[in-house]
Amino acid sequence: MSCTGLIFRRPIPDDWHRVMAVMPGWWGGRDLRSLLPRIFFEHFRGTSLVVEHEDVLVAFLVGFFCPDHADEAYIHFVGVAPEWRRAGLGGDLYRRFFSLARADGRRVVRCVTAPVNSGSVAFHTALGFSILPGDEEVDGLPVLVDHGAHGDHLVRFQLFLEPEAGCLPAEADQRQAEAGG
Repeated sequence: MSCTGLIFRRPIPDDWHRVMAVMPGWWGGRDLRSLLPRIFFEHFRGTSLVVEHEDVLVAFLVGFFCPDHADEAYIHFVGVAPEWRRAGLGGDLYRRFFSLARADGRRVVRCVTAPVNSGSVAFHTALGFSILPGDEEVDGLPVLVDHGAHGDHLVRFQLFLEPEAGCLPAEADQRQAEAGG
């Protein structure tokens, strides 16, 4: 699929209905709709994204900045229509979220997936996420036992954000100034 003509925008509350309609199909029949309540489309719109192509929903990312951990951002749920996978759309959504997180002073992004979702595990590690330790192992992956909404075991990821190109941390700015640069 060509990524031309894609529209990236913030979700509106009514987008929740569109996402609910496609979720089982996008996850091969797995019904994960209970993991994404409407509240996310009402209260985390500024840190979430919806992608459309010719008015058809093709992807979404629901994320937020952690209120209890000032340096962390969390990606709660991401979906890409099966026919749009491998077009770079998922990675683009993540990079856009990383930029939002950096702009808000966040240095770490965290997320989870089910150990059964090997495609998600591969996707996150390819983006540079590290797998965090767990209580047990499932299929060779460290998981937190009974961590999910339905007692599911989950693989946890984290990624330390690098400064954006052209943006230097304060210490580097100071060293550059001292060196006359």
